Amino acid sequence: MEKDKLNRNENENSPKKFNAAVLKKIQQTRRIQPNTEELISRVLAGDTVALSRAITLIESSNPAHFSNANTLINACLPHANNSIRIGITGVPGVGKSTFIEAFGKQLTQQGKKVAVLTIDPSSSISHGSILGDKTRMESLAKDPNAYVRPSASGETLGGVARKTRETVTLCEAAGFDTIIIETVGVGQSETAVHSMVDFFLLLQIAGAGDELQGIKRGIMEMADAIVINKADGEAVAKANLVKTEMRRALHYFPSKKSGWIPTVTTCSSITKEGILEIEQIILKYIKTTKSNGYFESKRTEQNEFWLLETINNQLKDDFFNHPKMQNLLKKTKKAVQNNETSPFAAAKLLLETYFKTRT
Repeated sequence: MEKDKLNRNENENSPKKFNAAVLKKIQQTRRIQPNTEELISRVLAGDTVALSRAITLIESSNPAHFSNANTLINACLPHANNSIRIGITGVPGVGKSTFIEAFGKQLTQQGKKVAVLTIDPSSSISHGSILGDKTRMESLAKDPNAYVRPSASGETLGGVARKTRETVTLCEAAGFDTIIIETVGVGQSETAVHSMVDFFLLLQIAGAGDELQGIKRGIMEMADAIVINKADGEAVAKANLVKTEMRRALHYFPSKKSGWIPTVTTCSSITKEGILEIEQIILKYIKTTKSNGYFESKRTEQNEFWLLETINNQLKDDFFNHPKMQNLLKKTKKAVQNNETSPFAAAKLLLETYFKTRT
């Protein structure tokens, strides 16, 4: 009897039982919607746990969270706009995560506070996302002066998370002076990221077969710097050759409004060779564009762009979430599928009906 009681007590106090209880308690705590005023106060104090909860709130598609999210953003706006925003892109396999970790550590060692916002591609089938950037940037994620936030791309433009722009505002309000946004790869997302950063960096590698012909001209035109990554060991000579080719190619591009001449350089994220030079290039760019007024004018244009984008997104959400439109859309889809009406006529009917419901 005593033995059975002892065994039962041991089972109840086992590490498995304890871990399950702790996990359950954490899950229950996370389900509790935090008070908005308290959340704002904690974000402004630099609390990264509160920052994560605030980002989750603004990323939420639940209409009930919309008002609180707006209150949060408006309260943080006066404390934002004090960072340098850097966009980083490159084809998959170019070493973006390794580069960002090396570059981020370079900054945090100087006492700077770095927030890294990474966009993980969502599956078009399951709509899931791995969100593994904290694993790939393990050292930076543990750095007390850094914050790494992976987000799923969802179905937004080219894989840019819909609320990334607002997330930048929250991170700035939390005291981060350098914001790095990593895109999912070369594609439409670059245009969206370019419209929310001050400096746009294109990562390349030597020997991938896309030094010139495989990279879209538009992305090279957007780049303020092109960095040939993985320039170590036997790849150094190839990297220097690609650097020369890139410099020649950039001569054929029109001059930038910023007055900045794009720079091409090499680096190794493993040996850290060239990382300091990249930081100096970015600082020189910021100094140049602030002195000629381009820095502020670009941010003004970006704010206008995101105003229009937000209107488009909210109109789209309101249209597809409207109960009457959902029912009509199902019927109209069937009519289009059966060739009873054209997609254009169906769209016109849907939009006319939608605007009538709003008047």
